[in-house]
Amino acid sequence: MPVRSRFAPSPTGFLHIGGARTALYAWAFARRHAGTFILRIEDTDVERSTPEAVQAILDGMQWLNLQHDEGPFFQMQRMPRYREVIAQLLADGRAYPCYMSAAELDALREAQRARNEKPRYDGTWRPEPGKALPSIPEGVKPVVRFRNPVGGSVAWDDAVKGRIEIANDELDDLIIARADGTPTYNFCVCVDDWDMKITHVIRGDDHVNNTPRQINILRALGAEVPVYAHLSMILGDDGQKLSKRHGAVSVMEYQARGYLPEAVNNYLARLGWSHGNDEVFSMDQFCQWFGLDHITPSAAQFNTEKLDWLNGEYIKKADSARLGALLRPFLEQAALNLEAGPAVDRVADLLRDRSPTLVAMAGQAHYFYARPAVAPDLLATHLADAARPALAELTGKLSTAEWNKASLGAAIKATVAAHGLKMPQIMMPLRVALTGQGQSPSVDAVLEVLGRAESLARLKPLA
Repeated sequence: MPVRSRFAPSPTGFLHIGGARTALYAWAFARRHAGTFILRIEDTDVERSTPEAVQAILDGMQWLNLQHDEGPFFQMQRMPRYREVIAQLLADGRAYPCYMSAAELDALREAQRARNEKPRYDGTWRPEPGKALPSIPEGVKPVVRFRNPVGGSVAWDDAVKGRIEIANDELDDLIIARADGTPTYNFCVCVDDWDMKITHVIRGDDHVNNTPRQINILRALGAEVPVYAHLSMILGDDGQKLSKRHGAVSVMEYQARGYLPEAVNNYLARLGWSHGNDEVFSMDQFCQWFGLDHITPSAAQFNTEKLDWLNGEYIKKADSARLGALLRPFLEQAALNLEAGPAVDRVADLLRDRSPTLVAMAGQAHYFYARPAVAPDLLATHLADAARPALAELTGKLSTAEWNKASLGAAIKATVAAHGLKMPQIMMPLRVALTGQGQSPSVDAVLEVLGRAESLARLKPLA
């Protein structure tokens, strides 16, 4: 059977890092096996689901370039199908109406807790041969419960966690439709996976407890049971469960913080999966290598420093035009006049080796578009009187030199040698005057990108 995987988020918030990793793995598994990747929006939680959250999911998937082959499908648009299947289960005796009120159910559970028993529905309204059911109360709309098997167990070979087996007696009869007729999450998932012919369910391990119920429902429907692969959670830098307090957990927040999508994908791929010692790889390579058998069942730990390093590696090898286009919005956010300075892609090229993120790169790029205010104390620290004649001579040379890095570097070296100085005696005052900083890329490269007129204007105080 052709591989069909799916990503099925609930639109109750942004696409977070854990969800993005799940989507990435499901997408890569489908690509690895020339299969189909399906996007399904599980929006039956009407009170919490919002159009904005749906858009946030779609935006996150698009930014990560995780293109779906089918969908997005919305559960709320499939209500007639769910009701059709529920009616069939009722007709087959695999489901039944339950008139126990919420108050009665709460009282039952409270009594069970008092006896140190596991809180669960007791089957009051479950039809059995020879059993007399209570009288149907007036004015009460029933829920519909699935008739879970009694005795035995439900087991599956999880592709990540190995063999898992749950006794059926641990599972009560699940509500599959509420009193208002709205089907419930676990039931909708089963019908969707059945109708969409899902072969592999790759999802977080917070769904492990749902799996035995879903397997029983699928079997009752006569559906094929997919392969399940439950991914362990992602921990924050501090070893605690990843949450909002750890900072940027929304995928789009990583875009805002200057990360490249391919770096985020690469990093997420390694959060729980490995291919030997390979750290930096393309998504084509990842899809060729990816397999469920190499996913670790233990929790993965998010490491911001490693993500920064990896992002820096992708920045270093990014296409110049694309890197400039990615950098531009960050410079515009700083209200810099980009028309007053060099081409953004040239600046990006110069700063790529020094920048772990686009935000960091933008911070370093300010002096190319706004003449820096040079702190007198900083300039005095690096400008010795002995260097002033050499700097005056160099400024004259720069006014007529060919304006390229090689010629500019040669002019600086010749001047230093002619005056018997050490290189820092010239380089440091040049750097401070040009950038307002004590650190920058090589001075000849900064001169080249700044241009002759602007460079000479900034060097006037040195002459």
